[in-house]
Amino acid sequence: MKKVNNFTWLIGGPQGSGVDSSANTFAKTCASIGLYIFGKREYHSNIKGAHSYYPITVSDKPVRSHTDSIDILATFEKETLSLHKENVVENGIIIFDKDYNVDLNPNKYTLVPLPFNDIIKEAAVKFQREKDYSKLQIMRNVITVAASLSILNLDVEYLIKTLESVFIGRRSKLLEINIFAANLTYEYIKSNSFNKKSIYELRPTENNENLVLTSGTTATAIGKIAGGCRFQTYYPITPASDESEYLEAHPEYGVVVVQTEDEIAAICMAIGASLAGVRASTSTSGPGFSLMAEAQGWAGINEVPVVIFNYQRGGPSTGLPTRHEQGDLEFALYAGHSEFPRIVLSPGDIEESFYLAIESFNLAEKYQLPVIFLSDKAIANSIQTVKSFNLSNVKIERGKMLSDQDLLTLLEKEGRYKRFKITEDGISPRISLGQGIFWNTGDEHDEFGHICEESNNRTIMFDKRMRKMNTIIKELDVSLKYRMYGPENADYTLIGWGSVKGPILDTLEELNKYYKVNFLQIILLKPFPSEEILSLIKNSKMLIGIEMNYSGQLCNLIRKETGIKINKRILKWNGRSFSREEIFKGVIDAINLDQEKIICKSGI
Repeated sequence: MKKVNNFTWLIGGPQGSGVDSSANTFAKTCASIGLYIFGKREYHSNIKGAHSYYPITVSDKPVRSHTDSIDILATFEKETLSLHKENVVENGIIIFDKDYNVDLNPNKYTLVPLPFNDIIKEAAVKFQREKDYSKLQIMRNVITVAASLSILNLDVEYLIKTLESVFIGRRSKLLEINIFAANLTYEYIKSNSFNKKSIYELRPTENNENLVLTSGTTATAIGKIAGGCRFQTYYPITPASDESEYLEAHPEYGVVVVQTEDEIAAICMAIGASLAGVRASTSTSGPGFSLMAEAQGWAGINEVPVVIFNYQRGGPSTGLPTRHEQGDLEFALYAGHSEFPRIVLSPGDIEESFYLAIESFNLAEKYQLPVIFLSDKAIANSIQTVKSFNLSNVKIERGKMLSDQDLLTLLEKEGRYKRFKITEDGISPRISLGQGIFWNTGDEHDEFGHICEESNNRTIMFDKRMRKMNTIIKELDVSLKYRMYGPENADYTLIGWGSVKGPILDTLEELNKYYKVNFLQIILLKPFPSEEILSLIKNSKMLIGIEMNYSGQLCNLIRKETGIKINKRILKWNGRSFSREEIFKGVIDAINLDQEKIICKSGI
């Protein structure tokens, strides 16, 4: 019996050999016929040569995470075979170079040896590029994709349409030779009846959800554009750079992007742009975020709205530059000396990244403080089909930003403008540089901005700033604080933040066949909605925290803010994100084993 439109396909190869382009081409082709996609990009921190791989899960239902099992393994080098073949399911397909001397069990797998070199030579002769034979080896990526789609009985025309979109604006000869190689590969698969041996198949389907295939960094960048960001700074760092590069590639949207000499300059330039009245942000990862701590304090004491996008990765120090972790939570909550108000938000998936990016700018300006958008590599570098972003509900809220007329009215009434005016909610009327007279300093100051070390003033100004935190908790919509999934009155509540959302939701239905389980996703991490979270978790039979860090940083935060200890913790910190299987087994073990911590270690 054929398995239609539901499988996981994985491609691997040396870094720089076209693994990413192969995966994206395969994913785009499957998405173009109405299917749901989730892809997880894994790559080394060196530029070229080391093993990288990219699993793509294809489904006729929404999919939010990856799986450890592989249905189709596609590769053009031996290392992928040795590393991943044990994860290929029984009767799964393995596509490999026929010239490799490999030991694979034909009784366990469907083996597809491909004549890569023969196909490339024929293409080189056809297009009179025999002298470029070594350069044309890069076509192994399109050959692998073509073989995979042919085995799945999908018409070559769908692949050709994808290739046309990939090569748009590039030399037509590149497109022609790739299409020629794809057609040759299709013919080879059909003539050797490999497609008839496959238990997997792709069929075009009707899908009315208006889906788009995008990555986390791209969705966030588009959210910035929609949210009115017009000034972006960055110093190149993985995985954050992809976001800035997308903005740089699309100057038509009017975002000025500046690559600075370091992260200190990046945040200081963003703060300066914000003082001038522009919605501004900077994007970085853990090491760069560390360098921004002092400037965050300057923004805090001067009540400057600035948004800092931190894409977490494995640490500390350089750590694992291209791998997964949620290790920056505790630092993000307290980065910078002393205390000042800030908002820390974390999206749980690619779709939330778009909408939360917009809200981050609204919150920064409304409450006049730094907002930390705490994402992670698992969201940043994944690709997923999501519903087309809805711009009709996008609102730009600038808070107490005064127009020239507003300022004139205020001056007529009060005589002088006080940038840091004492108010009940802690938020003062704001103007831009050049619009009126005020002072900024890193020192404590009075309502006008003048340096003032008087003790009573210090108490008043500090209290004024910190009152914003209570104002935020009172005013913020619940959808920006948390979300609950699953049965309302469950015996077991899973608690997580960030990218653990995907694999948890993908296993929740299956878990509820055995136990009554729900999932609490925390979005607002500072100020923490203590009373609301307490009311949600206090009656649960067992609380199970799920995080990609060593100590369970969210679990510790909940204990601090609510007094409730999380009973069990499912943790992973080996640089690889949670799979669905790990979440499922981890929850079952947490419920049944007398073990406070369940440590997950899967991944290559």
